[in-house]
Order: sequence, then C-alpha cells, then structure tokens
Amino acid sequence: MKYGLFEPRKIGEMAPATKVVLYTLLLAWSLFVIFPIYWLVITSFKTPAAVNEGPFFIPWVDFKPSLHAWRDLFVYDLADTMRAYFNSVVIAFSATVLSVFVGSLAAYSLSRIEFAPNLITILYFVLLLIGASVAIGVYGADLWLTLAIVVAMFFLLARAVGRLYSVRLKNGDILFWIISQRILAPIVVVVPIYMMFQSVRLLDTHLALILTYAVVNLPIVVWLMFDFFNSIPRDLEESAQLDGATMIMTFREVVMPLSRTGLAATTLLVMIFSWNEYLFALFISTSKAQTLPILVAAMNAGERGILWWTMSVAIIIMIIPVVALAVVLQKYISKGLLVGAVKG
Repeated sequence: MKYGLFEPRKIGEMAPATKVVLYTLLLAWSLFVIFPIYWLVITSFKTPAAVNEGPFFIPWVDFKPSLHAWRDLFVYDLADTMRAYFNSVVIAFSATVLSVFVGSLAAYSLSRIEFAPNLITILYFVLLLIGASVAIGVYGADLWLTLAIVVAMFFLLARAVGRLYSVRLKNGDILFWIISQRILAPIVVVVPIYMMFQSVRLLDTHLALILTYAVVNLPIVVWLMFDFFNSIPRDLEESAQLDGATMIMTFREVVMPLSRTGLAATTLLVMIFSWNEYLFALFISTSKAQTLPILVAAMNAGERGILWWTMSVAIIIMIIPVVALAVVLQKYISKGLLVGAVKG
C-alpha cells in the first residue's frame, strides 16, 4: 500500500510533509536561539580590527582567531575579574539558599495552616514602620533605638488595637500581598534600601547584597513552592503524624523529598535572578562587593569605548555557572515545571 506525502503511515505518526515542515521550523528556531551564543563565542576570539571591520562569522575563514581578549581579562585584569567572580558566587549562592529555605517554610505554612491576621493590627504595624522611617530619615533618630520602640509599642498595644476592627485576612490575601512585592518596580525601593544599609554601615558588603537578593526573590519562592506543596497529598503527612512525627519532621522527611522537583526548578530560577541582578548591586556595592554584572557594565563604559571582545569573554564566564547548574538539575526541572499542570 502506497502512502502520500500528506498521509501518515500509521496512527500516532506524522505525515512526511508534516515532519519536513515541523523539523524545518524547529531547526530555524534553534539556529535563531543559538546564534547569539555563537556570536558571543567567536567575538571573544576576535581582534579589535576584526570586530570593527566585520561582521565576520567563520574562524580561520573570515578572520584569524586570537586569545588577546582572554589574555587581557585573565592576565592584566585578573585581580578584578576573580574578585567579581568570587563575589558573584558567594552572594548569589548564599542569597539563593537563604531565600529558598525561608520561602519554602513560609509556603508550607500557608499551604497547611489557615492564618487569620487582623486587618487593623497589620495597618497599625505599617503605620508604626512609616513613623519609624520618618523619624530615622527626616529627623535623624537612632536606627536601633527607633526599631526597639516600634517593636515594644506593637506588642504592647497590638491586642488592644485589634479589638477595634474584626475583619480578618485569609491565606489567599497573604499570598497576593507577597507576590505584589515582586510586582513592585525595584527602582522604587532602591534608594530607601541604600539609606538603610548606609545607616547600619553595611554598604559595599556581601551581607547587604545577600539580604537584598534574598528578600527580593522571596515572593517567587513562596508563590512557586506553595503550588508544589498543594500538589502533595495530605494523607501522607497525616500518616507520618500518626506515627509520632512532628510538623517539622514531616516537612523535612516527607514533604521535602516529594517536592524536590519543584525545589530544583525554583532554586535554578532564583539563582539566575540573583546571578544576573544589576540594579541593587550598582547602588549597594562599589568595589569590595562588586559582582560580575557590574564588571561587565564597567567595561561597557570604559574610556576607550565599548570593548566588545573583552565583554564577550566576561559574559561567557558569567553564564557558565548557571548553565552548569541547569545541566545538573535538568532531570528535576523538566518534572518540576509540570507539577500541578494536570489535576483531577
């Protein structure tokens, strides 16, 4: 029996013409995606003349490869490059671990415990924080003394204030508030964060960037891990608790192993955001805690103009750790991205 170009040979198989069209589109899209990486790699081996006189695409055909850009970055600027690379590794890794750890605990709590905070109590706490900010920023009050007074006033009067209004929030309201912090443009809060770290003398330190990155990425962790925890049957946790396990033990021994796919996908996403972050690093760090994105930007603003060849080398070494982490977590990421997609 003969089959045409537009007829599949068996059920579940595409027709030959369909295969040709599909694979052609996939090949074209793959070339479109891979070409910027290819251009980045060959640019790192070009001389300034080859970059300025180009475009040249094929080494040893259009241009003669050179290692001068790699030599400049790893010989003449080795100290600055290694310091920025070390800072990025320490800051991004620490911020990712802290954000995922705290965010997972918060997401699990919101998934398993029904909270009902009083709305007027929350507003009272926000008003106290606004008053403290005005006292510190405008009138120059001592930071630690002001925070101590705010905490004392809140715990002393929170119960009395809460009796004035009985409307309570739900877990969905808390989740929306958490994700709304990520919707907020970072440029809005970068100046207050700068002033806060300046007051406590933490500018240009690893701790300042770690805390900032962790807080900024915390909403993403809570939002993603909340869905992963909801996909885990609660019967497993109830069985563990009947055997005498506490809630913390259940979370550590039962829930976390079952949610490792989601944890891997969330960790990689937070790591990418922390590794590539530029705005906060620009304001909070100057020299000691300078990260790779700041180093690359400094190359872009050099007195000799944009050094594309040197920037290409810096970008290549910048993306290697993220790619390596993605390869290691690949088997978990593909599963984790689909968790909760099909229910019922």
